[in-house]
Amino acid sequence: MATMESLIVTVNRIQRACTVLGDHGGDTNLPTLWEALPSVVVVGGQSSGKSSVLESIVGRDFLPRGSGIVTRRPLVLQLHKTERGLQEYGEFLHLPKKKFTDFSMVRKEIQDETDRMTGKSKQISPVPIHLSIYSPNVVNLTLIDLPGLTKVAVEGQPESIVQDIEIMVRSYVEKPNCIILAITPANQDIATSDAMKLSREVDPTGERTFGVLTKLDLMDKGTNAIDVLEGRAYPLQHPWVGIVNRSQADIKKNVDMIASRRKEREFFASGPDYGHLASKMGSEYLAKVLSKHLESVIRARLPGITSLINKSIEELEAELSHLGRSVAVDAGAQLYTILELCRAFDRIFKEHLDGGRPGGDRIYGVFDHQLPAALRKLPFDRHLSLQNIRKVVSEADGYQPHLIAPEQGYRRLIDGALNYFRGPAEASVDAVHFLLKELVRRSIAETQELKRFPTLQAEIAAAASEALERFREESKKTTLRMVDMESSYLTVDFFRKLPQEVEKGGNPTSSSVDRYAESHFRRIGSNVYSYVGMVSDTLRNTIPKAVVYCQVREAKQSLLDHFYIQLGKKEGKQLAQLLDEDPALMERRQQCVKRLELYKSARDEIDSVLWAR
Repeated sequence: MATMESLIVTVNRIQRACTVLGDHGGDTNLPTLWEALPSVVVVGGQSSGKSSVLESIVGRDFLPRGSGIVTRRPLVLQLHKTERGLQEYGEFLHLPKKKFTDFSMVRKEIQDETDRMTGKSKQISPVPIHLSIYSPNVVNLTLIDLPGLTKVAVEGQPESIVQDIEIMVRSYVEKPNCIILAITPANQDIATSDAMKLSREVDPTGERTFGVLTKLDLMDKGTNAIDVLEGRAYPLQHPWVGIVNRSQADIKKNVDMIASRRKEREFFASGPDYGHLASKMGSEYLAKVLSKHLESVIRARLPGITSLINKSIEELEAELSHLGRSVAVDAGAQLYTILELCRAFDRIFKEHLDGGRPGGDRIYGVFDHQLPAALRKLPFDRHLSLQNIRKVVSEADGYQPHLIAPEQGYRRLIDGALNYFRGPAEASVDAVHFLLKELVRRSIAETQELKRFPTLQAEIAAAASEALERFREESKKTTLRMVDMESSYLTVDFFRKLPQEVEKGGNPTSSSVDRYAESHFRRIGSNVYSYVGMVSDTLRNTIPKAVVYCQVREAKQSLLDHFYIQLGKKEGKQLAQLLDEDPALMERRQQCVKRLELYKSARDEIDSVLWAR
């Protein structure tokens, strides 16, 4: 099985990697890996001895000291146990290449980094400082020191400081994977302890809380904290641990922490009150019991952590697949990428036309609804009114009336009527053109691979629009030519089959007496109307054929042909410009890659530790 140290070291390493990466979960609804990993949070009121406890655990004097709020930003402290004989040093996340072997400089850097964020005031900030300490005198552990809880604001602090600190502390201790180290001075009534009050609220069962009594040596003579330490006065699931802080005299004399630990052991071992508890008291014991408990919590949480990691890996791989691979640098690969993207767009465009996606049905609607409706609305009734027929026929006869049938009158009436078909023909061309442009726009938007490349999107849109304009012009010429053909050669058989008037003698003729009668003109109008109706039926079928052939078919077969020709003439720099990605997407992909590497590395590390013998 994995050792306690190896598990905690692994978690420490993963937590540090999460911090370096700024792993905040991205767009996922899952908790972040950092939140899933257990850590120990130090909570206490101001001047409760939090700093002294941390320094005792580390064995180094490295934290800022003073009155009022000294800790004004969370301090994430990762302890890494090294081999004996190696030099101790500290390393800040914001100064990753700088090793601090002088721990007084660690203290100064904490103070300076706090001031950089909050200014030289008593303001607080939720942005943490990350510090790793490597030493043979520590146990592997992650501790988070928070600003001390307070009840009143002092000069230089906003009135909201009390609530702000509590909100910050709660944001840490409310997490289910947080181990609460609740610090309470022994010379204070435990019932008024800010740390115990808060821990009881967020952890009512006490499963996550370790109680620590500080300043045992400062209790009034004749009094002790046995009832608390033995769990009678304020019972917790985990045993209370007593700590003896360094005295102000020792701090001023720069008594090292090794000597202070020795004095602490002597206090418990030699005193009459705590001798029977000496083996379970002191900062060294506290560090060991916390490390052991942290290891057990990690073991219990491992299935959930592993599940979270696997789910996150799946999400990240899916997102990377959606975002696409990084763009190649050589011109050949870039050209291939552009062609692949164009084919992806073309495939979606054809799906819209052929019915795999919506849109093509609207083109059919132009032919099935718009064109017939436009043909029905043509003003043939006005054109073939009795008054207009008389006028056209009379003008066609000139000074010499027609003898048998008004041949020129018929032709002029038909020409005039057929000219009306130009409008619906052109309207059909324009309507299909508009729909094709809309389908191009939708297809570009639906081509996920193109979302990365706004410049290429614009170029494809421009090339497609230019091609559709050419197709429209050709379609318009063809459909209008079809209308013109109908008027340039009339179907003679239609008129030969028309019934003719028969005189009483049985000869088909027309009486000169009634040649200009109203019934004669009505008959002419009826005949022309019938012929125009026949032509209308023909054009209703042939206009869609021409439009589809010249526009839809061409769009399916050669929409980007001209673009491909131009593409082949471009140099590497121009191709790279087409693949100029949206900076936000590039950043998103880079973050996904880094997070994916982190999560896979975390999974591998956990697996290797668990399978270690």
